[in-house]
Amino acid sequence: MKKQEKTNSNTKASISRRKFIRNTALTAGLISIVPRHVLGRGFTAPNDKINLGYIGLGKQGGILANKFLSNTQAQIVAGTDVWTPKQEWFKELVEGYYAEKRNVSGYKGVTTYLNYEELLQQKGLDAVVISTPDHWHAKQAIDSMKLGKDVYCEKPMTNTIKDGRDMVDALQKYDSVLQVGSMQRSWAKFKKAHEIVSSGKLGEIKKILVNVGDPYRTYDLPAEPTPEGIDWNLWCGPAPLLTYHHTIAPEAVKSYPDWREFREIGGGRLADWGTHMFDIAQWCLGMDNTGPVSFIPPKDPNAVRGLQMFYENGVELVHEDFGRSWAVRFIGSEGTLDVSRSFIETTPKNILMPNGSDPKGLFNDQGNHYQNWLDTIKSRKQPICDVETGHRSASICHIANIAYELNRPLQWNPYKEKFVGDSEANKMRKRKKRKY
Repeated sequence: MKKQEKTNSNTKASISRRKFIRNTALTAGLISIVPRHVLGRGFTAPNDKINLGYIGLGKQGGILANKFLSNTQAQIVAGTDVWTPKQEWFKELVEGYYAEKRNVSGYKGVTTYLNYEELLQQKGLDAVVISTPDHWHAKQAIDSMKLGKDVYCEKPMTNTIKDGRDMVDALQKYDSVLQVGSMQRSWAKFKKAHEIVSSGKLGEIKKILVNVGDPYRTYDLPAEPTPEGIDWNLWCGPAPLLTYHHTIAPEAVKSYPDWREFREIGGGRLADWGTHMFDIAQWCLGMDNTGPVSFIPPKDPNAVRGLQMFYENGVELVHEDFGRSWAVRFIGSEGTLDVSRSFIETTPKNILMPNGSDPKGLFNDQGNHYQNWLDTIKSRKQPICDVETGHRSASICHIANIAYELNRPLQWNPYKEKFVGDSEANKMRKRKKRKY
């Protein structure tokens, strides 16, 4: 009973603090009782900053820390990881930056934890950044929202279709703000692509090609001794208890680990990059709240490209390598558009640049996906890539993986989020959660 009372108390305190931040932001331009410079350099009045906790302190966690370290509207106060060395690395990274670059007065440092549930109980925590493997996202995000936290969740937002709908329902219940890490929506190249496609400059869109990586595969790595410094049971968490292999959970924070390849804990490179590139197709088509209704896999059961998908309006979406690395090609009745992180091009060229000027360098701005989240925490509006959008983009990848695995045509009802007349496929919308 005492634990429940503590949880309820923390929830109410967090929600109250969240409302204070919002109200402070709304009135900040109207009245200032104490000028900030009076308080001293680097000092911010209590409750003026958004206190962030990080769940998952590996390579991506470090990258996301760097996105917020220089932002004076937020401060990183906590971190959690099942690797003890990564806790120490993250603490040194953040505290070292604040000491050297920000000269932050009154900063108490980063408190680190083994279990994210302990982090969520930390007093004064406003929001969390989740950068754990995909199989953890839904549980950690929902637990965070229950306790009144806002969430930045890395993509793919989930590892199953059911988890995605559960996250959408949780956000609506707990009135949280959730940004999905599909940051291409903030980039100038992709914003321009959206403007061109949605305005009809390509004419009627007939077909879209998306090249991303291979579908998932079942975990098949040989067992290795579990090293010291990691709670392997906790790393696996709700997923099956896999055997340890250093390529999926390396101690060193250097390169991206390979857990993304495997269905138990990831969605293959198809989902890892698909939730970037299929997301752009969805956005440009105005299909953020729905998705394709028909999935037709290639005849070769070993093929890793060639899946055809069709929307209700007849537009075809194909997982296909069209020779331009990870990219999207829109094919319309009046022209085509190719877009990736490296380029944006149209045929004819004057669709992109009507005045004939050189587009080089004009669309390199990456915006600020992270500031967008902080702004919406204060305004209580939803960010540029909200939970429903993240769910739908991830669902395309999940269904695509299922279609490749079953190797038969699938009919999908995006309104009921069920396969039509296929009980085996419907069972694959979710997975049994392990008790750990």
